[in-house]
Amino acid sequence: MNLTSIGDLSRNLLQRTRSTEIKQDLQRLTQELSTGQVTDVNNRLGGDFAYLTDIDRNLARLRGFHVTATEAGLFTDAAQNSLDRLQSVTSELGNDLLSTVPTHVTTLREHNAIRARGDLDIALNMLNGHVAGRSIFGGIQTDISPLRDAETLLTNLHAEIAGLTDPNDIRLAAQTWFDDPAGFSAVMYQGSNTDLADISVSPDQTVSMALKANDQDFRDILRNIALTALSTDPTLALSGDTQNNLMQRAGEELLNGQDQLASLRADIGVAQARIEEATVRISVERTSFEHARNVLLEADPFETASRIEEAQFQLESLYAVTVRNSQLSLLNFLK
Repeated sequence: MNLTSIGDLSRNLLQRTRSTEIKQDLQRLTQELSTGQVTDVNNRLGGDFAYLTDIDRNLARLRGFHVTATEAGLFTDAAQNSLDRLQSVTSELGNDLLSTVPTHVTTLREHNAIRARGDLDIALNMLNGHVAGRSIFGGIQTDISPLRDAETLLTNLHAEIAGLTDPNDIRLAAQTWFDDPAGFSAVMYQGSNTDLADISVSPDQTVSMALKANDQDFRDILRNIALTALSTDPTLALSGDTQNNLMQRAGEELLNGQDQLASLRADIGVAQARIEEATVRISVERTSFEHARNVLLEADPFETASRIEEAQFQLESLYAVTVRNSQLSLLNFLK
């Protein structure tokens, strides 16, 4: 019959406790070696967390600006791409109208009208652009496409110019409808008339994204493309000369509007440059604060490795003693 003394139980408990302590030390030291930072922050800082708290607060603030700047960059890039495509489409259409209209060829006019119908879809798609689920040109109403479809536009414009035969009267009626708040804006525009708030991309820099799909420049573009698309509509019964006049004036205005589109794109380019500058500054500041934090909490790799070896030796020694004690018996003692 085996008997276990109270002393043996106490020794076993002490050995298990010591084993747990050494294992915890090994786990902590291994973590410090892999991360390069101490785990006992309170001991390292002597209980004074003021400097570390200030560093962490600045890092959190910079992370917020980084997210904002990244989102603003996506937004302005998408706006720039949309206006680039819009400028390309309107420039090509304007040039083609001015080069083909003087020929007074019916088939060319019909071709121009068909092309304008397709370009109207493109223009509307560009002004209905989205990025990250947010509309670009809808003001603060970012959860919906700001403009309705081309058929809605053409149907309502057709009703405004139906019965008119003089090109000047037609253009005036179209201009009036596009500029009337109860006209184009009420029928076509689903966005907000309130601009997006300026976006803070750094502690001392903001960028503005105030373009909306119902701005005057965009309304003029849509008006000229839509009039070209409707000019050969047989239900309007417009003469060839009237069709030519409408197309020529549309081509002239589309080309004259290129400078304004370039100006809008330049404004977006300035915003893009500010965002890029802010992003670089934020990156530099974050690197600086992260370095300061690492230095503050840095664990000496050589010292840590030495302490790991020491802990491993202690654990191996403890296991050896435990094994030896487990083999003790009265029979072995009497041998």
